[in-house]
Amino acid sequence: MSFQSEPAFSHGSAPKIGVLFCNLGTPEAATAPALRRYLAQFLGDPRVVEIPRLVWLAILHGIILRVRPAKSAAKYASVWTPEGSPLKVWTEKQAKLLQGQLGQRGHHLVVRYAMRYGQPAIAAQLDALRAEGVTRVLVLPAYPQYSAATTASVVDDVARWALKTRHLPELRFINRYHDDPAYIAALAESVRSHWQREGRGDKLLMSFHGMPARTLALGDPYHCECLKTGRLLAEALGLGKEQYLVTFQSRFGKAKWLEPYTEPSLIQLARQGLKSVDVICPGFSADCLETLEEIAQEAQQAFKNAGGQRFSYIPCLNDSPAGMRALAELAERHLQGWPSKTPSAAAELQQQRQRALDAGASR
Repeated sequence: MSFQSEPAFSHGSAPKIGVLFCNLGTPEAATAPALRRYLAQFLGDPRVVEIPRLVWLAILHGIILRVRPAKSAAKYASVWTPEGSPLKVWTEKQAKLLQGQLGQRGHHLVVRYAMRYGQPAIAAQLDALRAEGVTRVLVLPAYPQYSAATTASVVDDVARWALKTRHLPELRFINRYHDDPAYIAALAESVRSHWQREGRGDKLLMSFHGMPARTLALGDPYHCECLKTGRLLAEALGLGKEQYLVTFQSRFGKAKWLEPYTEPSLIQLARQGLKSVDVICPGFSADCLETLEEIAQEAQQAFKNAGGQRFSYIPCLNDSPAGMRALAELAERHLQGWPSKTPSAAAELQQQRQRALDAGASR
């Protein structure tokens, strides 16, 4: 096996810590050619589509990549921003803010973001971290709920890079944070803030990205973790079982997927007389095509066409202070044991904690 060229190694240099924040990915432009390249990589991943390889590749290249890119490009165009894809814009902001948050906590490290599909690629960002002298990398996927199609695929890509790398950094992976208290609290805060600004609907619908139903039977914990996130968020908001509903969106193909489906559920609720609904997508760390076009546009129209009157979409956590605190706390917890803090910063933080304890004891 041939190894890629290695950055110059400096003996005795202080070790550096890196955090690689990984999201799903996005096309480079809202055009059919860009979508064709992106979908070929995304849908060509065996983790994403688990049917016999040769059969699927024939369908993908013979049918789907001839028809779907133009349709998908039109959808992306409806949410594209002057800075580019919403997902890339938010993910880049989150990486910068995460480095700032960790810096305020005394950590001296480098945070980069990468996309599993598209650019910047995971391998390229790992190369960049090593070129900066990073010897330890915490890989933080943006997915709160673990799935083989998302989280495990990130691990796969890191492993492919590792196979070609001689001097490997020490690696850690965060698999999930679906029940993390700070994450749940951030979601609850976003819902309450939205209710204060926009008013409260008759029901809160929590829409997660769908997966084929067979993945649950095969042992994927994704479905269970989505339900737990929904239950914890409802409890944090003080909602009873009749006041919220967990659904799954983005069904692809004719096979059975995790149920209930989001858009049919909204149509059914409207036909049953529900006039107003609030919709949040807790499984997405940042707004993207699936939230801005599929939910805020298509699902809203379907709900109103069926008789609903008020549809209110609650944005993802994006760069919200509570959402960024949750990510920073998550990263900090998994950085324990690595020398990411200078001795002076660590000592100052310990002194602050002791002063807080002393102040509490004196009351």
